[in-house]
Amino acid sequence: MTAPIETTGSTAEAQPEAVLTGATQSQIEGRSLGRIAWTRFKRDKVAMAGGIVVILLVLVAILSKPIQAMFGLDPNDFHQNLVDPALLAPKGSFGGMSWSHPLGVEPQTGRDILARIIEGSWVSLVVAAGSTLLSVVIGVVMGVVAGFYGGWVDSGISRLMDTFLAFPLLLFAISISASLQGNAFGLNGLTLRICVLIFVIGFFNWPYMGRIVRAQTLSLREREFVEAARSLGARGPFIVFRELLPNLIAPILVYATLLIPTNILFEASLSFLGVGIQPPQASWGGMLSTAVDLYQVDPMFMVIPGVAIFITVLAFNLLGDGLRDALDPRGK
Repeated sequence: MTAPIETTGSTAEAQPEAVLTGATQSQIEGRSLGRIAWTRFKRDKVAMAGGIVVILLVLVAILSKPIQAMFGLDPNDFHQNLVDPALLAPKGSFGGMSWSHPLGVEPQTGRDILARIIEGSWVSLVVAAGSTLLSVVIGVVMGVVAGFYGGWVDSGISRLMDTFLAFPLLLFAISISASLQGNAFGLNGLTLRICVLIFVIGFFNWPYMGRIVRAQTLSLREREFVEAARSLGARGPFIVFRELLPNLIAPILVYATLLIPTNILFEASLSFLGVGIQPPQASWGGMLSTAVDLYQVDPMFMVIPGVAIFITVLAFNLLGDGLRDALDPRGK
């Protein structure tokens, strides 16, 4: 039997055994899932370091023009006086590094490498972010529709994914990028090249996102909250946008973060092969392509853009791994 409650007047007083030992007067504050995930993420020092590097890279890309103007950098300014006319190599040690040119200058041309690295950063991140956004939008729409409706809709979209995955993407991207030169679709020059790269990389990479979203949707559509929405008379579009998509944000965010470095490498590969960003516009892949013929003259000319790509890809991968562990700790 439970202990009786003694009353004094109209006020009920709890027995001593009903009082929690050590309880304070302050109310216990609940934590949202976002705050719990942020707490987990902060504990991962490696992921935090990757996130800080990513933020710095984004800031450099956004502020590339003001940074160059502030320090008087010009990525296309030739400094022939800094190049040995006989050897075509930068004067001085370590590729001509100095206070005026911290990362040295290019062989033959004498262009400042730091200025070209900063200039190439926004190109790589714009192409990577744009193509990732395109892949995410198409993949999420196709994946949710296939997973939720099932049947012939699922079969048709799944076969479409298999068809896209069967394309030799690199060769297809090379042929499209090489054929769209000059003017096309009312665009020209650098704007045309960036739009073509975003379309080619993003449009043919959406099945990877679509497969992940489809698998998650197949699992979520049998959950109790979806059945409850159906029992209340909710229709398909309402369930998809109000019930399923909010629960798909975590895997979408994680995979998008991991997809960005893949797209950065793809853009660098196309520029390296000469069908991506065209000179004189600076790009990391284009700098590597030029360095192939000049690495014996100046090895640092190849090392610096390679290190820039390596740090960027590594930072995004570390950030993506940290987000995955924070949002889904059971998936470790």
